[in-house]
Amino acid sequence: MTDLTSLTLAEARKGLADKTFTSLELTDAHLSAIEAARVLNAFVMETPEQARDMAKAVDEKIAKGDAGPLAGIPLGIKDLFATKGVRTTACSKILGNFVPTYESTITSQLWRDGAVMLGKLNNDEFAMGSANETSCFGPVGNPWRREGSNTTLVPGGSSGGSASAVAALLCMGATATDTGGSIRQPAAFTATVGIKPTYGRCSRWGIVAFASSLDQAGPIARSVRDAAMLLRSMAGHDPKDTTSVDIAVPDYEAAIGKSVKGMKIGIPKEYRLDGMPAEIEKLWSEGAAWLKAAGAELVEVSLPHTKYALPAYYIVAPAEASSNLARYDGVRYGLREQAKNITELYENTRAEGFGAEVRRRVMIGTYVLSAGYYDAYYLRAQKVRTLIKKDFEDCFAKGVDAILTPATPSAAFGIGEKGGADPVEMYLNDIFTVTVNMAGLPGIAVPAGKDAQGLPLGLQLIGRPFEEETLFSLGEVIEQAAGRFTPARWW
Repeated sequence: MTDLTSLTLAEARKGLADKTFTSLELTDAHLSAIEAARVLNAFVMETPEQARDMAKAVDEKIAKGDAGPLAGIPLGIKDLFATKGVRTTACSKILGNFVPTYESTITSQLWRDGAVMLGKLNNDEFAMGSANETSCFGPVGNPWRREGSNTTLVPGGSSGGSASAVAALLCMGATATDTGGSIRQPAAFTATVGIKPTYGRCSRWGIVAFASSLDQAGPIARSVRDAAMLLRSMAGHDPKDTTSVDIAVPDYEAAIGKSVKGMKIGIPKEYRLDGMPAEIEKLWSEGAAWLKAAGAELVEVSLPHTKYALPAYYIVAPAEASSNLARYDGVRYGLREQAKNITELYENTRAEGFGAEVRRRVMIGTYVLSAGYYDAYYLRAQKVRTLIKKDFEDCFAKGVDAILTPATPSAAFGIGEKGGADPVEMYLNDIFTVTVNMAGLPGIAVPAGKDAQGLPLGLQLIGRPFEEETLFSLGEVIEQAAGRFTPARWW
């Protein structure tokens, strides 16, 4: 049964419809794969009994001809999404053994459409990280390795568990979240496809908040088509989320294979960084050539405020995190440390419950929001954000349909190799992705090639607001030209 795990989601859907195999068989194959790959530490909680029960229920529905669009498809859920009756911790000690009594909107929509939950996936603590090394459950391993090396690499962050599990064929797709690149960067590091939809396209209700004006959920999948299928179920208006936009959800899958002839693709000159590796530059040129060969027109564009995006992001995101994480106080749920009074309770609980990176960001955020510094930092960062958004608007006003950039400044690096002495070194991983969150735009990362050491590299396409279909059409052109890559099994 193990070859069932190598199917794409679209192939599995056809096999289930043709009754070639059952959802229970498909689920069991993935549960066995998860057991064999525990060294990757991608799952922080496995739910085999629940998965089998869900699969049996779906098999009955398929037999009656009453199947939803994701009927019988086994998925992994990032540990940031509340799952009713299943522990949800955001991979932080401060949430302890928190078991929600409610289901996040996105996961409830996936179960509505017949998907099966295999378990909860590892992520950086409160989604704060670019390597999945800050989780209280330990780092996640990337299924990819450098040629001739046994060094375990990071899968990217914060959705490292999602990307690692999809790349290692442990689940057919996974939910993920993206605040500054946390879907697209792990996808690029693992040769998977990840899309961050337009801000407001997917409900944030029931997802543990990091930075509310930047957070957006999306899927990580094995192919562009699979990502389109998952996003269709995940997207939609939710009255419980005031930032959720009431726009009809299109059939994203219908965009796969559509002609891109005549589309204008912007190549931003500001993304040509000093010291950018030659292989990233080469990959970018190749991607542009593939789109041109498919009939798209390439134009150079300017996004002049790009250089301010990273510093502005690392003011806005920690400020919002500082506010959002104030609720973790040891009073109502989660970890509760011993204390003589309420102030000591807060101090002891947070000191013990939050990891170093979370404490660092909360302190930065509290500082930039404080009375003497609010105008100098937070307010100014918000003004820069407006200028970044306007750069993109100016581009799109000139008829540009999408913008092509690298997804990351390098391939995956080893666990512990970056950010130890200098956290800014780690933050620089988000250089190509944070602008998209600051402007609230959709962005997709698609595998496009490999570096000299055989590690995957990705390209990013940035689209107009709520025009994810364009990204799927263009992403498929890159996928067809580059081919799909899978890691050599070592676990």
